[in-house]
Amino acid sequence: MSIYQFTVRDIEGEVRNLSDYASKLVLIVNTASACGLTPQYSGLEALQQAFKDDLVVLGFPCNQFGGQEPGTEKEIALFCETSFAVTFPLFTKIEVNGEGADPLYAYLKAATPGQEQGADIAWNFAKFLIGRDGNPIARFSPRTAPEDIKADIAKALAG
Repeated sequence: MSIYQFTVRDIEGEVRNLSDYASKLVLIVNTASACGLTPQYSGLEALQQAFKDDLVVLGFPCNQFGGQEPGTEKEIALFCETSFAVTFPLFTKIEVNGEGADPLYAYLKAATPGQEQGADIAWNFAKFLIGRDGNPIARFSPRTAPEDIKADIAKALAG
């Protein structure tokens, strides 16, 4: 199994197949607009631009942590565009933990190598780096700044 078996809805409600990103590394992030970590949108967009031929950032808004993503999809998209000039794809609001967890996130948590394997998402802006084969390479904590992932991305591109 890989992320390529999953379909998701983009921020406008259109069904998207994650297999559309098969030629790139993918960085999947649960996002929020009213969080202390929200400025990470700038760093995520910088990664998107720095590696635009080889990487795509996918943002999944989530309101599970302190109600920090209360807006509608339209409000979220407008906020990301006007506040952070986000160009990477955004998707509909999802849950990442609990019984209502999106199947993609259930898979990511279970399939991520390392000490956090199977553990719930701790907060907004947890990050999953996915290889070109659709399998998770690494999981990064919400507090890991996007720029601190650059070396991992370069290593994945070289390998």
